[in-house]
Amino acid sequence: MNNIILIGMPGAGKSTVGVVLAKSMGYRFIDSDLVIQEKTGKLLHTIIKEEGIDGFNAVENNINSNICAKRAVIATGGSAVYGKEAMEHFKSMGIVVYLKLSCEEIAERLGDLNERGVTIREGQTLEELYNERIPLYEKYAMLTVDCGNKQIKDIVKEIKAGLSEKY
Repeated sequence: MNNIILIGMPGAGKSTVGVVLAKSMGYRFIDSDLVIQEKTGKLLHTIIKEEGIDGFNAVENNINSNICAKRAVIATGGSAVYGKEAMEHFKSMGIVVYLKLSCEEIAERLGDLNERGVTIREGQTLEELYNERIPLYEKYAMLTVDCGNKQIKDIVKEIKAGLSEKY
């Protein structure tokens, strides 16, 4: 198995789980949000403010489509699933794992959405955003792990078990 790409809502634990998973497998860890900030020289919320949500999604799709890695765990931004080209690229280079969490748990974990660089349209609720994205996460997922009320070590164990079972 080459790469593991983590998708899911902001606050689902992609970066946190990704670091632990990468360490436990001897893989590199890549946070695509940090790659975007590095390539653009701007914070995510600055890009959103300057380019708007559609502009940010285009930047994210372009940068994610060009991430090259071997033996890496890649944590994507929650909006990565809007980029068809990026998601096809990720599927071609590894196993896409959806970290699933209920809307209530996401709401509990998230602080200021704008500060986190969450692409949410003006007037849109977190629940509306959640309902908009779930079908996309499910569409691209090759493996889904329910993360509700679980510790990181258990989620990592479940991902590894699912990967060895299916791949």
